Amino acid sequence: MEQVAQNAERDSIKYKMVEFMGEHIGESYDAHISGIQSYGIYAEIDENHCEGMIPMRDLDDDYYDFDEKNYCLIGRRHHYKYQLGDPIRIKVARANLERKQLDFTLDDNKERAYRPAPETDKKSKRRRRK
Repeated sequence: MEQVAQNAERDSIKYKMVEFMGEHIGESYDAHISGIQSYGIYAEIDENHCEGMIPMRDLDDDYYDFDEKNYCLIGRRHHYKYQLGDPIRIKVARANLERKQLDFTLDDNKERAYRPAPETDKKSKRRRRK
């Protein structure tokens, strides 16, 4: 009975979270990465602690490989890296009440502010070799 009560509590919290964020579609928020899977990034908004997912299909600036040993995503071309706890800027994309699911996308305005530029990575690698 306790597990049933816990599941009901989680479901109701998730439902209210999605219902609340449904009124804020298109708005941008500061967030941090709370989970990483092979199919996407989970992000939690700093302001209100609502959690949603950025699907892998929406990360269209590079092809990302999932490093399950270190729980991070690493881009093949630009070597951008997303790992747990990283600050990111997200935009609320979809709120599906039936599935109790929030979908985010990366906000283009500040997306790269938190990640090193590819040129910097290459220069630092060259310096280390010398």
